[in-house]
Amino acid sequence: MSDSLDRLLDLLDLEQVEVNIFRGRSPDESMQRVFGGQVAGQALVAAGRTVPDERQVHSLHAYFIRPGDPSVPIVYTVDRVRDGRSFSTRRVTAIQHGKPIFALSASFHRPEPGLEHAVPMPAVPPPDQLRPNAERLAEAIGGPLPAHFRDSPIDMRSVGPMSIEVARDPSLRPAAANLIWLRVNGDLPDDPLLHVCLMTYISDITLLDTVLLEHGVNWYDKDTAGASLDHAMWFHRPFRVDQWLLYAQESPIASGARGLARGEVYTAGGDLVVSVVQEGLIRTTPKPSN
Repeated sequence: MSDSLDRLLDLLDLEQVEVNIFRGRSPDESMQRVFGGQVAGQALVAAGRTVPDERQVHSLHAYFIRPGDPSVPIVYTVDRVRDGRSFSTRRVTAIQHGKPIFALSASFHRPEPGLEHAVPMPAVPPPDQLRPNAERLAEAIGGPLPAHFRDSPIDMRSVGPMSIEVARDPSLRPAAANLIWLRVNGDLPDDPLLHVCLMTYISDITLLDTVLLEHGVNWYDKDTAGASLDHAMWFHRPFRVDQWLLYAQESPIASGARGLARGEVYTAGGDLVVSVVQEGLIRTTPKPSN
């Protein structure tokens, strides 16, 4: 297991302060704000630790309320809304400086049989035929990568162009979905909640990039800024994030300085295991005309 993955797992291992109260931290105090996937993943950890092990998370709905401050801890309070015969519902609030910065509702369900069908996985080349995104990003930037890219615990490999590549060459703009193979760099224990929380963390990394791909802009452009507004996920089947997963993403609309993106996550064997939807704030400064 890589050191960077060890640090990510440590980040998700919250300190329990009191019954239904947990405390988390941020890894890099130099960042302007806390990464949204971190808060979502930590909040789901807090919720999951108040639910019986046999009940697995099947959905979450979250709102990003205020930017998180990476220099101070985040306090997570869990409201045990309901424990029924089949479902448990939890509501989590993340607090900094006495104010909520994030709110999450999560539902847990004991496994049971039922009807089954799923949209098939897109036809894509296998990950071993693709270059890591970190290598491609370094080439596009033409210089050293930021530390969090150089030592990332997550191996991502885009099937098509990345947003920064499209910004450099508009002819690369894709006509289809944003398809990315991903997995963490190391072996993980057989803890279903851990794999779900890590996927929650990872799911926030590239969704809004899918919106940018439609317009040939990228986050390295000083005229582009954005933030996650809300986030929803549904977990359909068990999966492992230490094995290759295909994240198939698309953006049906951007309007009013907001962009909507959605994605499906498949195992390498083609099983649809997770669905994701996110809306984000995306502001661009028009470039002056010549």
